[in-house]
Amino acid sequence: MKKTLLSLLFITIIFSAKAQSYLGYTHDNYAGIQSVLFNPASIADSRFKTDINIFSVSGSVANDLYGVNIFDTYKKGYDFDTQSKMTPKGANNGLANFDIMGPSFMFNIAPKHTIAVFTRARSVSNVRNINGNLVDQVKDGLDKASDFNFNAGNANGASNTWAELGLSYAAVLYQKDQHFLKGGLTAKYLQGGVNGYVKGNNVNVKYNENTVNPEKGTLVSSGEISVGTSQDFEANEDYKFDSGANGFGFDFGLVYEWRPDYDQYDLSRAKPADNNFRDLNKYKVRFGLSVTDVGSINYKKARQDTYNVNGTITQEMIDDADNFYDFLNEHYTKTSSRNGMKTNLPTALHADVDWNMYKKFYLNLNGDINMVSANKINGYGIADRVTLTPRYESRWFSFYVPMTYMEYSGMQVGSGLRVGAFFIGSGSILTNLVSKESKAADFHLGMKIPVYEKKFKDTDGDGVIDKEDACRKVAGPAENNGCPWPDADKDGVFDKDDACPNVAGPVENKGCPWKDSDGDTLLDNVDACPAIAGPIENKGCPWPDTDGDGVLDKDDACPTVAGLAENKGCPVLDADKDGVPDNVDECPLIAGPAENKGCPKVTKATLEKLKVEAKSIFFVTGKATLSDAKKGETSGRLDAIKEILKNYPNAKFAINGHTDNVGNPKANQKLSEERAKVVMDALIAKGVNPDNLSSQGFGASKPVATNKTASGRAQNRRTEIVYLGNL
Repeated sequence: MKKTLLSLLFITIIFSAKAQSYLGYTHDNYAGIQSVLFNPASIADSRFKTDINIFSVSGSVANDLYGVNIFDTYKKGYDFDTQSKMTPKGANNGLANFDIMGPSFMFNIAPKHTIAVFTRARSVSNVRNINGNLVDQVKDGLDKASDFNFNAGNANGASNTWAELGLSYAAVLYQKDQHFLKGGLTAKYLQGGVNGYVKGNNVNVKYNENTVNPEKGTLVSSGEISVGTSQDFEANEDYKFDSGANGFGFDFGLVYEWRPDYDQYDLSRAKPADNNFRDLNKYKVRFGLSVTDVGSINYKKARQDTYNVNGTITQEMIDDADNFYDFLNEHYTKTSSRNGMKTNLPTALHADVDWNMYKKFYLNLNGDINMVSANKINGYGIADRVTLTPRYESRWFSFYVPMTYMEYSGMQVGSGLRVGAFFIGSGSILTNLVSKESKAADFHLGMKIPVYEKKFKDTDGDGVIDKEDACRKVAGPAENNGCPWPDADKDGVFDKDDACPNVAGPVENKGCPWKDSDGDTLLDNVDACPAIAGPIENKGCPWPDTDGDGVLDKDDACPTVAGLAENKGCPVLDADKDGVPDNVDECPLIAGPAENKGCPKVTKATLEKLKVEAKSIFFVTGKATLSDAKKGETSGRLDAIKEILKNYPNAKFAINGHTDNVGNPKANQKLSEERAKVVMDALIAKGVNPDNLSSQGFGASKPVATNKTASGRAQNRRTEIVYLGNL
């Protein structure tokens, strides 16, 4: 028996899949438009100016019932039923996915804002809770099976094909120091295609073999089966596009990046060639979280029939059936029927952590969780999985090795690469190369036109990027379009700033040579008075005469008070108020008449007083020694004489010594000279100016009285102070 009822129910179990597309590729920072399918936030602050997808496709199958050598299945004569290894359980499962992305693009609309528009055709199929032992029994037909009695339970299968037109928006939400957060949202218009499903409810199947005539064996079943399709295939087996089958869906996601080296990307320090560091991946660790495929499609022309399958059928009944619906309608009771249905999208939660291990080497840990109940009628979703993917990525090349633990199909290892505008890969290729019991296979490939953000070229390093630099090989300022300013006279002052562009001159004089405006031989740049001639020693300025007395300040001892040149510019004073200026006053501190050069005149009274004082100077008899007996009186007389003499600083006085005639005339002469000198020295010792004094002895030659009497001789023994005139 080659055709069985159960074959119609369970044929899709060999196609199982991971409804996850582009496994290992979407987390690449250069995945571009494909990354929006996994997390719409990923396209914000991307490495692209724009990314245009021309065509890409991803497909995958996997299951937990059949294990095969994938490459043997392509050999001629391969018998799937006999050469595959089955692992039947009470509840085997399978999923299937096929994903085609048509013309799509993404581009930055502002530094922190990005949009993407994509077109996509998808097909996802699920088979869940199938009793694998029952499948194993009937794989060769009922007539080849022994007696069996299986509880098929609540087997559930669903398949949907649809198209999407998606619009994604992503933006940077927060940026401060090492913290960087971005978010994204995708809105999708959904156009339904083909949708079908089968749902069992407490189905039990028992086969009774007829050993005499195997074709007379019977199949006894019980329970309930619901069957739904997007159109009435019983009335019309040709698929007709239903424009009214549509719906809406959306995805949303967040991405956080930890950027410990954020100060290296400070835009305030960026050079024009840095292009605001848009070409660099700046994170050390990236965290992503997203929910995709929230929404549904409303098939308004869909049909759902529910059958009570309690009854017994024979092989002959099965052989006579033209189609599945005919068989159900002829042999079982339809308990309900309705038109129109909604089918959900394969809603899933995604999370990933991406670690930039070193330069262009990354390690990604990604997990997917199905959000659709396995028992939901007409429900289909993804398989839970965890993938660890090391990769190397650069602008034009990436290589990645996804290692995945997948619900149902187990562990698998694949690889993929991206070269320029092309990418190709598989999440299971390495496992399938070595395993003889593979339960999964997948692939993805595509072609696109990537336009990357990049650092601008600045050949001469002048801060003006080449595309704006009129002199790309010679450094120059931005205000001159990157060209150096000309300097015709080679004086180091650019012509734009040079007041004398054809004559060399210093920078501080705007490129002109210095002049000597006042002709004082001192150039204006060092001349403190460039418009007035002056001596070099006064920095080219004329010497000032502040008080206007004709004596320049540099020579004027009194620069702010007018005076006489002969008095060094100071006014003449008269300290003793005698009317004789100090400059001609020989006695500036003692008042005196002008005719005596400002000094007081020596009067007869003064001379008389000097005579009296001088008489009282006593000597030891016969010696030129002041008398000790009269010491106090003699000293007082000398002090009095000193006080008189100091009042006549310009007068010359003589100290004359005299003796009587007693004794040897020569001795008397010598004695008189010595006594006169003793008096002069004593006055000098007391402070009298030596220039005002002289001494002389006359012996007994000038008596003032008779030497014949004692009183006369006493008068002749005397010391006199005589006024000689002015100095």
